[in-house]
Amino acid sequence: MADTPIIPMGDDTAGKPAALGAGTGTANAAGGLREPRASLWQRGEGLSSLALAVGDHVESFLGEAGFDRAPWLAVVFASGIFAWFALDTPWQWTAAIGLSFIASIFALAAWRDRHERDQLRRAVIACSLVFALGMSIIWARSEIVGAEAFERPVIQQVQGYVLSREDQPAQDRTRLTLAVRDAGTAESRKIRVNVPLEVAAEALDGFEDEALAEGAIVRMRVRLMPPASPMLPGAYDFARAAWFMGLSGTGSVLGGVTIVEPAPEASGIAAIQRALSGHVRGQVEGSAGTIAAAFASGDRGSIVEADEDAMRDAGLTHLLSISGLHVSAVIAAAYLVVLKVLALFPALALRVRLPVLAAAGGALAGIGYTLLTGAEVPTVRSCAAAMLVLIALALGREALSLRMVAAAAVFVLLLWPESVIGPSFQMSFAAVLAIVALSSSGPVRAFLAAREESWLKRTGRGVVMLFVTGLVIEIALMPIVLFHFHRAGFYGAFANVIAIPLVTFVSMPLIAVAMLFDLVGLGAPFWWLVERSLELLLAIAHFTAAQPGAVKLMPQMSSLTIALFVLGGLWLALWSGRARLLGFVPAVIASIMLLATPISDVLIGREGRHVGITIEGEDGSRRLLSLRDSRSSYSRDNLLELASITSDPIPLAEWDGARCSTEFCTIVIDRGGRNWVLLLARNRDMIEERALAAACERADIVVADRFLPRSCAPRWLKADRGMLMRTGGLALDLTNERIITVATGQGEHGWWRGERGD
Repeated sequence: MADTPIIPMGDDTAGKPAALGAGTGTANAAGGLREPRASLWQRGEGLSSLALAVGDHVESFLGEAGFDRAPWLAVVFASGIFAWFALDTPWQWTAAIGLSFIASIFALAAWRDRHERDQLRRAVIACSLVFALGMSIIWARSEIVGAEAFERPVIQQVQGYVLSREDQPAQDRTRLTLAVRDAGTAESRKIRVNVPLEVAAEALDGFEDEALAEGAIVRMRVRLMPPASPMLPGAYDFARAAWFMGLSGTGSVLGGVTIVEPAPEASGIAAIQRALSGHVRGQVEGSAGTIAAAFASGDRGSIVEADEDAMRDAGLTHLLSISGLHVSAVIAAAYLVVLKVLALFPALALRVRLPVLAAAGGALAGIGYTLLTGAEVPTVRSCAAAMLVLIALALGREALSLRMVAAAAVFVLLLWPESVIGPSFQMSFAAVLAIVALSSSGPVRAFLAAREESWLKRTGRGVVMLFVTGLVIEIALMPIVLFHFHRAGFYGAFANVIAIPLVTFVSMPLIAVAMLFDLVGLGAPFWWLVERSLELLLAIAHFTAAQPGAVKLMPQMSSLTIALFVLGGLWLALWSGRARLLGFVPAVIASIMLLATPISDVLIGREGRHVGITIEGEDGSRRLLSLRDSRSSYSRDNLLELASITSDPIPLAEWDGARCSTEFCTIVIDRGGRNWVLLLARNRDMIEERALAAACERADIVVADRFLPRSCAPRWLKADRGMLMRTGGLALDLTNERIITVATGQGEHGWWRGERGD
C-alpha cells in the first residue's frame, strides 16, 4: 500500500401606516385641529381600488402603445413551453395550467361589464389560455415520444431494423439508428450505434453501398450506454435531447456487422441526399468539397473539426446550418426564374397573374430543398416563413413582417415544442426577428428609401446596411451563444459582410448551375469556380478566428440573466414607439449580471473522474489544473469552456503546489480569505480505511469516482460516487461557499435519472 499523501493544514408591523382613531387630529400652523388624512383602506377602496387603478394605467398604456398583439401570443406560447422545463414536478405543471385557466375565467367574469378595459381583459384571457396550451403541448409531447433509457451500460447481441443512416467520414464512422427488441421486456426500443467505416466496409463486402441503409436488417454485438446527462452544470444535456428523439441508448459496435437482409432498392429522400452529397464531394476536393456538400444536401458529416471550429469562432457557423439564408436564396432564385421565363410568353402573361405562378414555383423549390437537406428545425422554420412571404407576394401584401415570424414560430413549436430550449431554434428566430425589426424601423426605412443618387452611393448605402444588419444580428445572438456554448466570436459582423454575399450570390448559385450543367457533362468549369469561392470562405473563417481576441469565453450565466436578455430583446423587437426603449433596461441589467457572474473555482464531472481547478499563474493569467490528462476532447473542452479558459489544462501532478501519490493528490487553494484543502482520488485502488479517514478529516473537499466509507468525513464536501449519482456534476464557488449541481432544475422530467439537487 502506498503512503497516503501528507495533507497541508490550512488556516411585523414595520412599514404599515399607523391607524388614526375617530376624533383624533394634528395641530395645524394656526393651532387648530386638522382633519386626519384618510388612508386608502379607510376610504373603503382597499385592494380592489388599487387593482382598478393599476388596471386603468395598464389599459391606457396598451391603448396608446400601437403595437402588434399577435407576435406576443407566440412569445406567450413559447413561455408556456419554457415553464414546463423550468418547473420540477407534475403537480407544479398541473397547478400552472390550472392557474392559467382560473386567470382567464376571472378576467372573463370580473370585467364582463367593463368595456373600457376590453384590451386588458382580452389580453389576460388570450395570454392565459395560450400559456396553458404551450405547457399542455410540451407535456403531451414528452409523454408520447419520450423513451426510458437503459438503467446501466450493457453489452449485448442485437438484431435491428435500420431507421436511419448518417455518414460521418470526418469522424471515420457511420452512425446507424436501429429499432431493436429489448431482451428482457420484448418491447421495441430505439438505439444509436457508431460503426467504424472499416467495419461498415467489411459488412458491405458483396453488397451495394445502399444495402446498409434505411430498411436493412442487421445483427451486431454492441456496447450501449444510457444517454449521458450533462457532465457539468451548464453543459450540453444529451439525455434530454435523446428523450425527445426516442433513444433508449447509444454506443458502438464490438466486432463486425452482419447484414441479415439488405435494404430495399435505394429510394427516398435520405438516399437522394447521400447520393447528392457524394456527387458534390467527388466534383470538389478537400475542405471546399465538404462545405459544398453541406450547402447542396445539408450533409455536414464530412467537415473536419478544424474547419468547424474556425467557422464557429468567426461567427459563420450559421452558413453551415441550412436555414433562412439558404432557403431564401433558393426560393428567391426559383421565384425570379419562373417569373422571368413566363413573362416571355405574352399570351400567358396577359391572362394569368405571374406572381402567383412564380410563388408556386418558389414554394415547390423551397419545400424540395427543405426535404432534401434533412428538414431540420431551422430549415423547416425558414421554409414555413418563406411560404408566408410567397403568399403575401401573391396577394400583394407586405412580405416581411413580425406576424410572419410569429406564425412560423408557432408552426414549428406545434410540431417540435422541445426545440424552444435548443440553440438552433433560439438563434434562428433571434436572427430573423432582429432582421425584421431592424428593417421595419423608421430610421432604416428612411436610410434605404429610394432617391436620386449615383450607383456608387447606392451601393455604399447597401454595404453599410449589410454591416449594420450583421452587427445587430451578432448582438442579438451573443447572449444565446454564450448561454449554450460559453464562447462567442467578436468579429463575426465583419466576416459576415463578405461571407454572406459570397455564399448567397456566388457559391450557392454556382453550385446550382454546376449541378444543372452536370446533366450534360459540362459542369467542371462551374465546380472549379465553386471550389475557389468556398476556399475564400474558409480563408475568411480561419483568418478571422486567428485574430487576437476573436473568441470570448464566459462562465455559465444564470437562468435569470438569460431571461432578462430575452425579455429585453423581445421588447425592443416587438414593441413600437418610444416605449420600445424600455427594452434596454433588462438588457443592461442582464449585462451587468453577466459581467459579475463568478467563475467556478472547482469543476467536478458527473462521475468524479474529471476535476478542474482554476488557479492564477505567475503572469496573472488564469489556468486550469486537471486531475487527469484526459484524451477525451469532450471532457477537456467542457472543463475549459465552463472555466472560461482558452489555454490547455495543466495536469495536477505537474503543478508545483500539488502533492500527489499513486492514489491521491492534495492541493491547497486560497479562496474567500481562507485556505481550502482538496483531496482528489486518482484511481480506484483500495487503501486502508483508517488512513483514508485521517486524510479526509484534514481535508475540506474530497472527490472520488468510487464510493467512500462513512468514516471519510471532510469538513465541507464529500463528492464521491454515491453523491454524484444523485446530483450529477458540480460547480463549486468557494468564495461564496456555493454548490451548483446538474440535478438542480432537472426535477421529475423523464430523462433525469438522479435526484433533485438542493
